[in-house]
Amino acid sequence: MSDSPYIFDVTQANFDQVVLEGSRERPVLVDFWAAWCQPCQMLMPVLAKLAEAYGGRFILAKVNSDEQQALASRYGIRSLPTVMLFRHGKPVDQFMGVQPESTIRALLEKHLPRPSDKQRATAQAQLAAGDAQGALATLQAALAEDADNQAIKIDIARALMALGRADEADETLKTLPMDLHQEEEVQRLEALVQFARVAARGEELQTLEAQVEAGDNPEALHRVAAARILSEDYEAALSLLLKLMQKHRKYADEAGHKGLLAAFELLGAQHPLVKEYRRKMVSLLY
Repeated sequence: MSDSPYIFDVTQANFDQVVLEGSRERPVLVDFWAAWCQPCQMLMPVLAKLAEAYGGRFILAKVNSDEQQALASRYGIRSLPTVMLFRHGKPVDQFMGVQPESTIRALLEKHLPRPSDKQRATAQAQLAAGDAQGALATLQAALAEDADNQAIKIDIARALMALGRADEADETLKTLPMDLHQEEEVQRLEALVQFARVAARGEELQTLEAQVEAGDNPEALHRVAAARILSEDYEAALSLLLKLMQKHRKYADEAGHKGLLAAFELLGAQHPLVKEYRRKMVSLLY
């Protein structure tokens, strides 16, 4: 056992208590290592230094993979060192190999509690209650105090979408670091933004719906499909996008094909409509 109150040697016997239960209160960084592993020996003092520097904002748990093979197998450890970050009872991030201190700090900062978290929680409650304008004001105040918290920007984009301000939401998302654009949550929000920017509304929607019924106007197909996405009538939307792709492949830089891909991103790979319409899309491509 380490002399530090922030560093623990973890075994099968205490893993659930230290890591899983402990991560419900604060992040736990789990270092899977072995005595023969030279990179592990290089990484260990860096992790220990950070644990002390952060003063208990996260816990460092060290797992000797040779002695705790069941734990290593449980989490699919294939190479050493592997470092996993646990939050709320499950792994949420990880890296392998020796990484510079700056990289590890960046990973930690994504998951450590921040003063602005309370404001974000307040804003999320406001948004859930239908007060998008109030949520936006709360989030803008939070961002002014915690400008490096990229999660606030994502929340702001979501509030702007609720207010029908898709262009501003798009501009907000563009300010995120490149790596965050790979996050599933951000990709889905980006897809929703793109649909909102072209969706028909109100009387215009009624006019375009009539054009869809009367013929195969590509603009009508595109904009009505986007409106269906926003109203969560996904099957109708996918059907219209497939028709747009089939009848007007080159329209608006292949809007039908790209729209289908964006809808798949929004719904998630396991959604039954995605499986059905992906097959139909592929049959048109090949």
